[in-house]
Amino acid sequence: MRAVSTPCGEYAPGTVPSRRLVHVTTVPETLSFLAGQPRFLSRRGWEVFAVSSPGEGLGRFAAAEGIASRAVAIERRIAPLRDIVSLLRLGTTLRRLRPDVVDAHTPKGGLLGILAAWMTGVPIRIYHLHGLVYVTSRGLRRRLLLSVEKLTAALSTRVLCVSRSLAEVAMRDGIAPPAKLGVVLSGSINGVDTARFAPPTQAERQAARRALGLPADARVIGFVGRVTREKGIVELEAAWRTLRRDLPDVRLVLVGPLERQDPVPPAVAASLRNDPRVLMVGFEWDTPRYFRAMDVLALPSYREGFGVVSIEAAAMGLPVVASRIPGCLDAVLDGVTGTLVRPGDDRALCSALLAYLADPELRARHGEAGRARVLREFQQERLWRALEAEYLRDASVGKRGESRGRTR
Repeated sequence: MRAVSTPCGEYAPGTVPSRRLVHVTTVPETLSFLAGQPRFLSRRGWEVFAVSSPGEGLGRFAAAEGIASRAVAIERRIAPLRDIVSLLRLGTTLRRLRPDVVDAHTPKGGLLGILAAWMTGVPIRIYHLHGLVYVTSRGLRRRLLLSVEKLTAALSTRVLCVSRSLAEVAMRDGIAPPAKLGVVLSGSINGVDTARFAPPTQAERQAARRALGLPADARVIGFVGRVTREKGIVELEAAWRTLRRDLPDVRLVLVGPLERQDPVPPAVAASLRNDPRVLMVGFEWDTPRYFRAMDVLALPSYREGFGVVSIEAAAMGLPVVASRIPGCLDAVLDGVTGTLVRPGDDRALCSALLAYLADPELRARHGEAGRARVLREFQQERLWRALEAEYLRDASVGKRGESRGRTR
């Protein structure tokens, strides 16, 4: 059945969309970065599927977006035998779904998703490059990871990078030729929901602090992300020790899981966990409630694809101190919406955080500039429309739908 478009570009109830898109991720948590996209594309005539490892997050995401999902176990680590099984199951899934477009994310999900799409003749195979793991690796592991990126890119029809600086690294290291690389507008994977991530009123800020048990007049440093070594937690803890010694009212809020992969040293983890002025809350979906309690966000990573938490914090009127690395170079405008410091330099990190903690006017100025930039460059619907245009670059999109019905 051919889809019928309405004047607003949406499809009439009961019709079968002629365009089918499958997102492939290694773990369900990655899907949260796409929130809102599938629902938007469904309204515009796409039938969207999410394929990822089993987990609560997969069903929750599919239900929230009004789409179907398929569970295929994919190991995050290199596991040749299990990877072959995952590849075969992905191939079976794609043969049944017969998508026009596969958009594959993360290194393992990207490799297996793109390889399965290539094997099953999917015409549009997009590898969404969120970051490059090999840049912080050495020796044989680095060469292996770089080779995997090159293979995934070679089998893709398009490589979309989440930032311009990431695309420059991919080009420099020969992952893909310039003509195959692209960045959607100013970058990021999904833009920012500027209604959800909005500057709090003073009453909302105080309510957020009360809910977290933070003093109303405290100066609060925040971190949102995986609590791992490569996220700069060792440097953040070192900077924190200096700041807490000199500023009795300062507090640190860490929002994110302590991970076994790339763990922080036990002494650092214990120092943070046992500090009464540090709040560690683990993984949270509802990050705005924590942003509302913060004065400044720290993101001292060694590696980022974009650093989406930087623009989420900026949307809420917070200045950001981040590492001067690819990804963060796009997310934070140095001296305008935040401050960039040398990665691995805890003294520079401490100095930059102190500058914001000591100067409410600087915090406000950079926070307001950050919010204005997000409204100007990272509005979600604008990015979603540009992403859809990427999906439609090939004239074959939709032709597979002429010989299939709706699959749920």
